[in-house]
Amino acid sequence: MFKQASRLLSRSIAAASSKSVTTRAFSSEVPSTIDSTFVESWKKVAPNMDPPQTPSAFMKPRPSTPSSIPTKLTVNFVLPYASELSGKEVDMVIIPATTGQMGVLPGHVPTIAELKPGIMSVHEGADVKKYFLSSGFALLHANSVADIIAIEAVPLEHIDPSQVQKGLAEFQQKLTSATTDLEKAEAQIGVEVHSAINAALSG
Repeated sequence: MFKQASRLLSRSIAAASSKSVTTRAFSSEVPSTIDSTFVESWKKVAPNMDPPQTPSAFMKPRPSTPSSIPTKLTVNFVLPYASELSGKEVDMVIIPATTGQMGVLPGHVPTIAELKPGIMSVHEGADVKKYFLSSGFALLHANSVADIIAIEAVPLEHIDPSQVQKGLAEFQQKLTSATTDLEKAEAQIGVEVHSAINAALSG
């Protein structure tokens, strides 16, 4: 029965795709509705089962791109265990991308940037809040919304410089005495992270 269902569903989806291949919108721009052709095909082969919901059923429509550049950048800054900033309107953020420090202003071109250990600064008027990020990604949208996802982040003022120096010395020693590739890799990561923190505190 399920083989027959998959064949019918494949035909209906292929037919629908061929009709709309030139006008297909982003998945987050279409209404959260289930394709009627899909539902009809499903009922033919599994009349006693509800049709499965597709990802679009759970997605909110993408906010429209404003006709003019907003005066503020909306920032969402999240960690696996907390939301640091949610819908915060700021003037600019500077993020530690793998390609270098990247300044993000309202109207920034849509971009996905990988983050490296370094400082992220959030600028709101004369107030500047700085965080040290371990790694992550920044998703910059056309509607002047920036979603920043980090694995670990600490406000810069919460970091003890003496502990950073101590940790850097320990990992440098481990790197010198490492005998296996794994030990060298772990020590190298420790040196790079502590060096980045030390440079951030010094700057």
